Amino acid sequence: MKETWRFLKFVLFSASAGLIEMGSFALLNELLDWPYWPSYLIALTLSVLWNFTLNRKFTFRSCADVPRAMLLVFAYYCVFTPVTTILGNYLAEDLGWNEYLVTGLNMVLNLVTEFLYQKYVVYKDQIDNAVTAE
Repeated sequence: MKETWRFLKFVLFSASAGLIEMGSFALLNELLDWPYWPSYLIALTLSVLWNFTLNRKFTFRSCADVPRAMLLVFAYYCVFTPVTTILGNYLAEDLGWNEYLVTGLNMVLNLVTEFLYQKYVVYKDQIDNAVTAE
């Protein structure tokens, strides 16, 4: 039950990050008429910063070394970002897929893989170890 609640919190915080990502993507894509890849890259970066901060504090309740945790999350995004940027750009620009569909698919992929990565790699032995005021 505890892990279900943890995943639910992760989904809710990820949804808020998703709003940031989709909102900033829409602004860059529609108002500035930028190509897919820079719009996606900026939007993804903004959502990652938001999501990392909230999930460390509230979902995993970890007092893990923040620079180490950020470095591990950075490592995840060193793989995830180029793969989804290149593939997303190919789908949107070359194959003509809807940019929002591509971004949404990337967000779902990110949700699942990042939760598993954070739980089993970033915070694996340091979940629920933050001191809370009672």
